[in-house]
Amino acid sequence: MKLEKLIQSIETTAVTGNKDVEITGIAYDSRKVRPGTLFVCIKGFQSDGHLYTKSAIERGAAAIVCQDEIGELDVPVIKVANSRKALSYLSAAWYGNPSKKMKMIGITGTNGKTTCTYLIKGILENCGYKVGLIGTNQNMIGTEVLKSERTTPESLELNELLSSMREKGCNYVVMEVSSHSLYLDRVAEIHFDVGVLTNITQDHLDFHKTMDAYAEAKSILFERCDTAVLNKDDAYYDLMASKAKKVLSYGIDTDCDLKASEIEINRNGVTFQVKTAEENYLALLPIPGRFSVYNALASIGVGMACGIPSGFMKLSLKKQKGVKGRLEIVDTGTDYTMIIDYAHAPDGLYNVLSTINEFKEKRVITLFGCGGDRDKTKRPIMGKIAGNLSDYLIVTSDNPRTEDPFAILKDVEQGVKETECPYEVIENRIDAIHHAMDIAEPGDIVLLAGKGHETYQILRDRTIHLDEREVIADYLNSQIATSRK
Repeated sequence: MKLEKLIQSIETTAVTGNKDVEITGIAYDSRKVRPGTLFVCIKGFQSDGHLYTKSAIERGAAAIVCQDEIGELDVPVIKVANSRKALSYLSAAWYGNPSKKMKMIGITGTNGKTTCTYLIKGILENCGYKVGLIGTNQNMIGTEVLKSERTTPESLELNELLSSMREKGCNYVVMEVSSHSLYLDRVAEIHFDVGVLTNITQDHLDFHKTMDAYAEAKSILFERCDTAVLNKDDAYYDLMASKAKKVLSYGIDTDCDLKASEIEINRNGVTFQVKTAEENYLALLPIPGRFSVYNALASIGVGMACGIPSGFMKLSLKKQKGVKGRLEIVDTGTDYTMIIDYAHAPDGLYNVLSTINEFKEKRVITLFGCGGDRDKTKRPIMGKIAGNLSDYLIVTSDNPRTEDPFAILKDVEQGVKETECPYEVIENRIDAIHHAMDIAEPGDIVLLAGKGHETYQILRDRTIHLDEREVIADYLNSQIATSRK
């Protein structure tokens, strides 16, 4: 593609050099530049692409896009106001604007995004559509599973993925849209047919600094969608609704377009009455918890916005089997129950523990930690929540990253000490899991919170393999082997 044609997709402030050059690809990492590449200088939080223009040219870059002054170069230079936003539009143009050729459904919120994507995907597939999914756990094209590096990919990788989805016949794309991706313009060029708000509670304050700033970032989605499916019970509903063209509200505690009542919760799932202006029917979702009702309502709301008959939605929800790492019961063959959940924010931990307490028989033993290089203020809050809703607590490491893991544990302990819950601290997560299994008694529930679907642990100097399912299975097998000696 000629540079002149490609840059028609963006607003430029200055263009120097020959616009007739042939572009063979786009990169924002100079190490990925090949002859003919358009190199886009992105100002990141740890590095600045403007510092690598010479390296990019040495590797064969045919032209440079930048927002800062970079001096005279021997290749065309395209100046823009925001190079990250420009990357989004350039990427879409390069891949033929794939998002415009499919129905786009975007889901934002602190908790429930992943589960909602799977529920919505199931509803649409039950109607015969082919669906692409983009999210935290994995990316999918129909039944094909692809690795996911982050909740919402950078715009270049996102458009490459969307292009592949379109080529393979997807009618719909259901994607998680993180606050980071909205604030950093990763989805700047995408117009969503439906946008969804699950909820907004404390998370990512290391990045956004305040809850209001966090919510404002989330609200960007609803400026860019045709229909906003919004949780009316959420404190930030009014903000989201003020940005939307058309609103379909859902909830439990307020008057709304889509309301759940007569809720019954047990360890096998939830049943509830769904009431809209047109109909009233019973729904069943085999995933326990009050939050599951909200996730189901959000998904039904999307179905309504897409014109899906309620009968298809009821059947699809009833067939759901849950999501890996979300209230996932691990088959151990023991007389106690082990559950893995991704809960890594205060509200998520509160929700999963509240749900478990609704069907527990004996004790709830909770094992959890908090990630390093992330919002420190939530650590004592989560410690207090875990202490108040558990019968025994094991505080351990999550992903400490570059922080001292013992310093993180002390932050968590501050909150635990405000409760009467007995607890102990075991920094090594594998040892902590082994100990939880050792002390579990018949009828107990052991919750491993924080890692969920993740199969790794990020330490200061390396990332190690850590799949809690494997840790559980290996320990059980070692116990069996020992008992046979």
